[in-house]
Amino acid sequence: MAESTDPFSSSVIPFQVPEQVRAFAEKGVSQAREGYAKFKDAAETHNSTVEAVFGTATKGAAEYSAKLLDIAKTNTNAGFDFAQSLIGVKSPSQAMELWTAFARSQVETFTGQTKQLAELGQKIATETAEPIKTGASKLFQPAA
Repeated sequence: MAESTDPFSSSVIPFQVPEQVRAFAEKGVSQAREGYAKFKDAAETHNSTVEAVFGTATKGAAEYSAKLLDIAKTNTNAGFDFAQSLIGVKSPSQAMELWTAFARSQVETFTGQTKQLAELGQKIATETAEPIKTGASKLFQPAA
């Protein structure tokens, strides 16, 4: 037989939540919803920033690769032209002059190509970092 103090008996009086506790709980739920909405907005902004960074980096990598191929083509053609002109040489001194001129030309060419690659690398890095800066400025706006 069940005692009258048994908490599982059907004669237990239902518990009433005081109005202050209910208001506090509702306020907590409201704040949690606001926090979630802000977090969701930040996550969506972050995702679009990541997409923009990868898109820009991919475009930059393709541009850099194309430049490297262009440089390789230029240098290869210069080497073939040098070899072809070396075939028509009549004396060792003429070969030495040709060789010296080619070496000087290649040093100048390599210097220019290195400068072009450095400038292109800087441009790509700047363009790739731009979406990050934009996203960060939106995320960390100063308080009004």
